[in-house]
Amino acid sequence: MSWNEPGGDKKDPWSGRGDQKGPPDLDEAVRNLQEKLGKFFGGGNGEGDSPMPEYPKKNMKILGAAVIGAIWLGSGFYIVDEGNNGVETRFGQYIGTTQSGLNWHIPAPVEQVYIVNVKQQRFIEVGYRSAGSEQMVGSVPKEALMLTRDENYVDVRLAVQYQVKDAKDFLFNVVNPAATLKQVTESAQRGVIGSNDMDFVLTEGRSEIVTQIKREIQAIMDEYQSGIQITSVNLQDAQPPEQVQKAFADAIKAREDQQRLINEAQAYANDVVPRARGAAARKIQEAEGYKEQAIAQATGETSRFGKLVAEYSKAPEITRKRMYIETMESVLSTTNTVMVDVKGSNNMMYLPLDKIMSYNKPSNTSSETAAAPPLFDQQSQVTTPATVEEHVVDRSSSRGRDLRGR
Repeated sequence: MSWNEPGGDKKDPWSGRGDQKGPPDLDEAVRNLQEKLGKFFGGGNGEGDSPMPEYPKKNMKILGAAVIGAIWLGSGFYIVDEGNNGVETRFGQYIGTTQSGLNWHIPAPVEQVYIVNVKQQRFIEVGYRSAGSEQMVGSVPKEALMLTRDENYVDVRLAVQYQVKDAKDFLFNVVNPAATLKQVTESAQRGVIGSNDMDFVLTEGRSEIVTQIKREIQAIMDEYQSGIQITSVNLQDAQPPEQVQKAFADAIKAREDQQRLINEAQAYANDVVPRARGAAARKIQEAEGYKEQAIAQATGETSRFGKLVAEYSKAPEITRKRMYIETMESVLSTTNTVMVDVKGSNNMMYLPLDKIMSYNKPSNTSSETAAAPPLFDQQSQVTTPATVEEHVVDRSSSRGRDLRGR
């Protein structure tokens, strides 16, 4: 019987008012609240009475369904961090890619979201294992040893760095992208190494080989639509197998000596060839100068001879004598010739006139003056200066007499 029905105790169960004057009992207040909630959601009155009407039960189910639905819909919110992409699928089928930020999708099991880091630098190792450190700790001969074009074994170790360029292709087109990339790298590496000689691989061909390997890997992965972008291919090491390393070290040393000698020879050639070319150019220029000089001289002589012929035709006798006199003057001026009047002189006199004339030249030095021979031969008789003057004939007058005699 409720408190407010006829015949009840007229006590308020919530306020706890009654004959008591102290504070209400806490346990009783909690119990009364539970009874009230139970009545609202369709429960009994707690005293074995008949259940509440049907509509409170429906309210409880609706409220419960609303709460569960709100929780389910709220689970569809997700956050994509910077540098990541969210790939949404509906019943396993791709429907779109979301960027960084707050996004929402229909919660599971209708739709699912896969977060893919597209900025992370991933890498694989081929031919060695680093165990998480930058230093190589072990070689994998199965992956590292390969055959070159000249049928030599070489140990090659590569590190390939890559990142995701398409999250959808990365997730759905290739089952295991890392394993696939490793197999593609090993295949491309063997193809490039097998098409080159060992010396080229170990020495100057490293950068070219790395470029070829990277290009082939990217082409194959694009053909697979793997969604992978190759950022770099690093040749960690390339060397002959351990069993023949000493022999190859000697070969490398001999190759270095060969290159050194080639460089020295090239330096010598660079020193000699320019000088030889300069000397050749100088000779050519001298020859050109001589050619011009000879041509000019011949042209002048031709012109002079033409003019001389014209004068000769006018007065042949005079021109002939004039030419003779000029020729003799030109010849005798360069020789030590003394003309003596033989008829007017005696054979007892001997004068070293040629030495006297050489002695009187201004180019003689004091030493030549000291060593000059005596003016008279020891066997000749001593004569007076007057006697000498009588027998010395003036050069110009003698030459005139000789010309007139002819």
